[in-house]
Amino acid sequence: MLTIGKIRGLQQISSPDGVFAICAMDHRGSLKSMIAKAHPGEVSYQAMVERKLELCETLAPHSTAALLDPNYGTAQCIASGMLPGRAGLLISTEASGYLDSPQGRLTTLQQGWSVEKIRRVGGSGAKLLLHYRPDLSEVASHQLAVTRSLAEECLKHDLLCVVEPKTYPIEGETELQLNERKPELVIQTAKQITSLAIDVLKAEFPADLSQIKDEASLLTLCHRLDEASRTPWVILSAGANFDSFCREVKLACQAGASGFLAGRAIWQEAEDIDEKEGRIKFLSTVAVDRMKRLMEITTKYAAPWYKKLRLSSRQLAQVSETWFLDY
Repeated sequence: MLTIGKIRGLQQISSPDGVFAICAMDHRGSLKSMIAKAHPGEVSYQAMVERKLELCETLAPHSTAALLDPNYGTAQCIASGMLPGRAGLLISTEASGYLDSPQGRLTTLQQGWSVEKIRRVGGSGAKLLLHYRPDLSEVASHQLAVTRSLAEECLKHDLLCVVEPKTYPIEGETELQLNERKPELVIQTAKQITSLAIDVLKAEFPADLSQIKDEASLLTLCHRLDEASRTPWVILSAGANFDSFCREVKLACQAGASGFLAGRAIWQEAEDIDEKEGRIKFLSTVAVDRMKRLMEITTKYAAPWYKKLRLSSRQLAQVSETWFLDY
């Protein structure tokens, strides 16, 4: 059963219709590489903050929520007034990058940051990026333990827990081989991750559009993903081009997804522009139009989050006369 705090969090990050149109702006290492491809390590703190403020100012007003990082985005966007008060706020908990072990990629958490601090700054939920291969049992067990620990902290503070598992190639595996295995990897991952006490799954599209072109087959895979997920789920963009992502969002929402949580497919070209004026122009025109287009698709096809949980919008929880005594 959903608690009152988690219900409020879901309401904060969704539209009045109960669907998600969330813009991701929590990129750190990848954003540095966009800004300075040859020397990402030389990108300054202030340059990163400036890019975050630009993204938030232009795109947050057209999103149901923003996903920000604690390093360059959260406090900075709140303090500058760039994050609208009506917008939901998800904040990442993982450190940038990952620990590369012989068994596979391991997620590490951002030092000095916590679920309790996310609640204190007024966040709607905590987000965890999780490199995950269900076929690597040893490392999968570690990743599940990290997720379980975060989910328990979110329960303690009655805060949303949003998890973003991402597949990756193992040693000797080509991109073609990974894409062929992707449908089963994504579906099995959804089944395993949502067996934990998480609230929203940020899922990869369960196929490569360049390999599987038949719409009926793609829709079938999305239905299987929907069946595998025990929680409301959204589609991530993984840097796909915008037209392809629109197609993925439509198919996923037709199959039961509750919307999207995406970043680079919406705004990535802006980061190739050196002049601030040019970036702002791109973000306020092209990127905003993209958000509006994705919102139209989501509003038309997505399943409200409460329907996935077999709830009514008017009856999300049973509330007793003395609920506040036990809360």
